[in-house]
Amino acid sequence: MFRVLTTVTLALVASRADAHFLFIQIGPHAEAGRSVEVYFSERATAGDPKFVAKIAHTELWCQEEPGKFEQLTVNQGTDRLRAYLPSGPSVSVIGRCEYGVLKRDKAFLLRYYPKAVSGKPENLARLVRNESIPLEVIPAFSKDSVTLTVLHDGKPLAGAIVTTVDADLQNEELRTDDTGKTTWKLPTAGPYAVYVKHVVAQSGTQGGESYDEIREFATLGFDWPLDDSRVDAAAVTTFENAIAARASWKDFHGFSAKVTVYLDGRQHEGAVAVAADGSVSFPADPPLEDEAARDWIRDQMHSLVIHRVPSSGIRSQPVLSFADTDVQNPQGRLLNFHGGRFASTYRVRNDEITVVNRALGRENMSLQMLESSRNVDGKVLPRAYLVQYRDAKTGAINRVETVRNQWQRIGKFDLPESLEQTVSSASGVSVRSLKLRGVKLAE
Repeated sequence: MFRVLTTVTLALVASRADAHFLFIQIGPHAEAGRSVEVYFSERATAGDPKFVAKIAHTELWCQEEPGKFEQLTVNQGTDRLRAYLPSGPSVSVIGRCEYGVLKRDKAFLLRYYPKAVSGKPENLARLVRNESIPLEVIPAFSKDSVTLTVLHDGKPLAGAIVTTVDADLQNEELRTDDTGKTTWKLPTAGPYAVYVKHVVAQSGTQGGESYDEIREFATLGFDWPLDDSRVDAAAVTTFENAIAARASWKDFHGFSAKVTVYLDGRQHEGAVAVAADGSVSFPADPPLEDEAARDWIRDQMHSLVIHRVPSSGIRSQPVLSFADTDVQNPQGRLLNFHGGRFASTYRVRNDEITVVNRALGRENMSLQMLESSRNVDGKVLPRAYLVQYRDAKTGAINRVETVRNQWQRIGKFDLPESLEQTVSSASGVSVRSLKLRGVKLAE
């Protein structure tokens, strides 16, 4: 259930919130990295396509370090605005949108100041208000509650009505004290939002239309809880079932083979030996002398081994939660993997991992499975997949890799028979392949 926390200067006892507001949601690390989305709707979970053009000029700023605001590039979608966001651990995003002059009981200029936060409570507590935004809600999170401070021009807004709105838009009310604060005990895990209304008794002209006052709305969105402690048993089970369904090499001791390598028009032949830990050596009979071919084979064979052996780095008790509510995604619902060296998310469909997303420092990687098969044991083997690498700051695609695998059953193992890789980047297209023959298992 999605609840919206509402702060208004007028009482709204047990009423419905039918008006449209500007909401921000900070998404998890996903296929195109991390993004922030802006919705204009009476609900904070979906946008209204009729009004997207009216808010397309919205400006957004990201704050990862206290007082350092970086402007984001905002793109217009079908029912929302979207901006690329670096996959930092803790972040605040705030925006500004001057909607224009409307006429209801009186003519007024409508302004929105949407905001969202994500990350660790102690890190978010160090972030500061944006002095260019006149109306803002500052959150302070504790173990089971959030204290909201409503500020206008940096000064507390006392006596404001704080209204919570659930998925059915039914309202409850709280009130800020003399310091502009109110505390709300958060009931359950899930996404929440906040909006604040303030009326400025100021007349003027905007776009050739006169107004009698300015009505400002500031919103705040966040996902509760903010830290990595949330564990969803269904998400863990989904992930573990997919791991168990992969074809694995139990009691693998390595193998040797003759290899033919093709690298961008050059072909080489030689011998290769792959150890149980994925390390690669090149026997002298026959020798594989090309160093570029050796380096590429090392990378490919090591990757194959660590993804097939059971102890491939997957934690025995993973901490996972569902990262979104999109249960209709054809590639599977997004799973958020908490902890580890990377900001990792996965998608699973029919006990198969279809997508792997990771933040790798300066780059973000997204692997998407295109084709798979089942071996004689009913386990999953990858046949073809696509890997995108994006710039971690801008989201621009640096390169795209397409990989195709063929497997051969030797003993109880599905070992590689051939591998083809195409790499597309700004410098052109590189085509590489390897074929193994005479494969022998190590004793």
